[in-house]
This record gives sequence, C-alpha cells and structure tokens, in this order.
Amino acid sequence: MISRIDLRGDALPEGADLRDLLPRADFDVQAALEKVRPICEDVHHRGTAALIEYARKFDGVELERVRVPAQALSDALEQLDPKVRAALEESIRRARIVHREQRRNEHTTQVVPGGTVTEKWVPVERVGLYAPGGRSVYPSSVIMNAVPAQEAGVESIALASPPQTDFGGLPHPTILAACALLGVDEVYAVGGAQAVAMFAYGTDECAPANMVTGPGNIWVAAAKRYFTGRIGIDTEAGPTEIAVLADDTADPVHVAADLISQAEHDPLAAAVLVTDSEELAAAVEKELEPQVAATKHIEDRILPALAGRQSAIVLVSSLEDGLKVVDAYGAEHLEIQTADASAVAARVRNAGAIFVGPYAPVSLGDYCAGSNHVLPTGGCACHSSGLSVQSFLRGIHIVDYTREALAEVTHHVVTLAEAEDLPAHGAALKARFGWKVPTE
Repeated sequence: MISRIDLRGDALPEGADLRDLLPRADFDVQAALEKVRPICEDVHHRGTAALIEYARKFDGVELERVRVPAQALSDALEQLDPKVRAALEESIRRARIVHREQRRNEHTTQVVPGGTVTEKWVPVERVGLYAPGGRSVYPSSVIMNAVPAQEAGVESIALASPPQTDFGGLPHPTILAACALLGVDEVYAVGGAQAVAMFAYGTDECAPANMVTGPGNIWVAAAKRYFTGRIGIDTEAGPTEIAVLADDTADPVHVAADLISQAEHDPLAAAVLVTDSEELAAAVEKELEPQVAATKHIEDRILPALAGRQSAIVLVSSLEDGLKVVDAYGAEHLEIQTADASAVAARVRNAGAIFVGPYAPVSLGDYCAGSNHVLPTGGCACHSSGLSVQSFLRGIHIVDYTREALAEVTHHVVTLAEAEDLPAHGAALKARFGWKVPTE
C-alpha cells in the first residue's frame, strides 16, 4: 500500500542530493502553462463571454452572468445546516484571534539627528480569492483566505469558485454560506485558469485585482505563474502534503489516521512518515489496511495517493537524521510525534506549519486551530511562508532628512556614487549645496 525508503546506514547526503532521494509528486506547472495561455488571453479579449463559454465547456453549465446574485448568498446561509454554521463560525472566530495579532504597526527609526526612516504598512487595494470546487468543497479555504485579507485591511475582496451543475450553475452552497458569514458579497461562478484571468485582467462584471490567493489545481497554479508580475500571488500550490516525524513513542493508530487524512484530498496527495523505528513503521503499515478499508474515497483518492511515488515510509538511523530529512523535504504540514515533541519541533527549519504532539493533528489546523492552512507545497517551505496578514500588506519606507542631516552624509553618498560610476547620483546631492561637497 505504501513504499519504503531506507536511508539507514551510510551518512545522509546533503542539500539537493538528499532532496532527490525523497518522495515527491509529479506536478509540471510549466507544461500546463502553455495550455492555460490561450484561455487567459481569451478572457482578456472577450471577458464575460469567454467565462460563460468556459463554464459550458469545462463545468457543463449554462450561465447568463458569472456574478452570483446577493440573494443566492443569503439563501445559502439561511439553508445551511446549523451544526455546519456553528463550526464555520468557530473556525472564523479562532482564525481572527490569530490573524489579528499579525497586524503590523507603523514604526519610525531615527538614523541620525534630523534623519528618520518610517516604515508604514499598506494593504493591497483589491484581492481576488479562489475557492476550489473539484473533488471536495472547501468552505474552510474561504475562511483561510478571507480572514487574513480582512484583518490586513483590504478594502475590496472578491471570490471565485467553480459553477456546479448540481446547484444550477452556482458555486457550492456551503461556499456561498461561508462568504455570507464573512461578509464577502462579491462572488463569481468561475473556476480554473479563467478565474485567475478574470481577476488579473478584469471584465465588465469584475474589476481587476492587485493580488490573487487561494489553492487550486494545476491549471490554477499555471495561471498564477502566467500572471506573475502583473498581479501578486500567494503561491503556486501543488498537491497537498503531510510528513510525520515519529519515534517509537508514537501511536501507530494516530500516525496511520493522519496519513490517510491527507491522502483523501487527491490521488497526488503526499503522505510521508519519517521514523527511526522499524517497529513503528511495521505497525503503521499494518494499521493502514483496516483504516483505509473503513473510510471513504478509497479507490479514487486514498489508495492511489498512498501507493504513489509521492508517498513513503522513510527509515532513518536516528532522530537527528530524521530532522535532516524533514528539513530537506520541507513539508506543507509536518507533525512531530516524538518524545519531547516541543523541543524537536523547535529545531525544525523548513515546514509550512508544524503540529506538535499527539493532540495537534493536521486536521485541526485545516479547520479550527486558528492557524492558516494555505501553506507552501512542493518543498517551497524552505523559502516561503503560509498565507497571513503579512501576505496582503506592503511595507513602504518614508525617508525624511533635514538639510543638516543630508549635509553630514553627502560626502559618503558622493563617494559611493563615483565608485559605482554613477556621478549624477552624487550630483543630485551636490546641487543642494552649491555643487560643493560639505566637509565631514
């Protein structure tokens, strides 16, 4: 059901050599880029007409417009199962607690008497959010994108989610209900690359956005790459991943359940166990069988994910080597199920989010931990962060110097400008002092 990679014995390789030994899904965004290019440009030139045509072609629905009526949002909320509503409200509440603490304050630094640099934080003006609508429905992703944008102070927020044949061409009603709970009233029944193009170029129904965030399939990731430079993006999200670093103190029932929980997302989902315990590895392998047999989505998602090249049990000689492996892997979600898990977690450098101990499973973070579940995948955690309030803010430096403060440093500026063969840079300061360089 799941393969093994044995890295015990010889010293672990370093850097890229170690990364190349670890499991990873095939996810060729560059190849998909050429297929989304004509779709994006068609939306550029034909706007809503192109979106309606792609809804017919890709989603099998007939639309007259792509903007979701306000009444559909309020109806979806009114008809929402009360238990689901309560769970969504609690998820929103906890996410706000965490993300509100991420707000940045303006700060002024006095560099020298009369010379200050102020850093102020300004939210992007308009953001387009994407909520997937393929194999599953993800109202939680609506929360994870909308809450940090709102807490950052973004004034204009729109959301796109694929139209559904089962719901008259509207996005899934739970998506609409989540939008209503969050106060996001600008919603579009558009999916895939064409949704990103709508936000990037704008149409007669939808104003262009400065930034697009939210997970999606390979076509969404490719469209984000296509528009990089024109709009800001969060990340080119690939298939979801879980890595579990565990020793012989871990409960194989917990570990198996957590691996399966990610495998049910997608046949390309990655489930990786890194352990120095042969006994735990064997126990997890044994435990996977009855748990998989007892769950849903076995043939179409879970078994292909667990058996795929992206999933494995990685055996290491020691917990120290295990830390090297999980840092090389850079998982989207990393669970630490070891003795003294907090101390081990503190040593991890590369992960989108870290879940400490037996009572902090990834599923908690997906919904109600308060953390964000829009996280870097494909090893990008070695250089990128998950979505946060900071994602929607721009830092702007404001430089304010008096004549005296400028005079004090002019000779240094002129010297550096001439060293770089950019004499006009120095001249811009000399002009302020009668073309004479002030003395030190």
